[in-house]
Amino acid sequence: MADSPIRGIDPSAQPSGDGCVECLAGDGPGWWFHLRRCAACGHVGCCDSSPSQHGTRHAREAGHPFLASFEPGEAWLWNVETEQYYEGPELAAPAAHPASQPTPGPRGKVPADWRLHLH
Repeated sequence: MADSPIRGIDPSAQPSGDGCVECLAGDGPGWWFHLRRCAACGHVGCCDSSPSQHGTRHAREAGHPFLASFEPGEAWLWNVETEQYYEGPELAAPAAHPASQPTPGPRGKVPADWRLHLH
């Protein structure tokens, strides 16, 4: 992990991709509401409102306490251990999924009644 004054944050960790790793691999229904990025390793997972909640699951299983929003226009961190928002260093680019990617996403996988499936 790169030098960081905050345990659990590696500002140099690159995002794992443009979408939730597990959803794209077929774990769950295959779509998400919003995306979260692990601030320790760059893993991109879906948010807690999404059907599968892969972001927080990754954070807890890996012992990586901080998730960052991976949504365009958002710049915040969430500590899954303390359940509090946090200010931290800027993470390696890109800071969000492509603006052309729909929310919820990915395109073609989101059911018409998606709102009924949110937590």
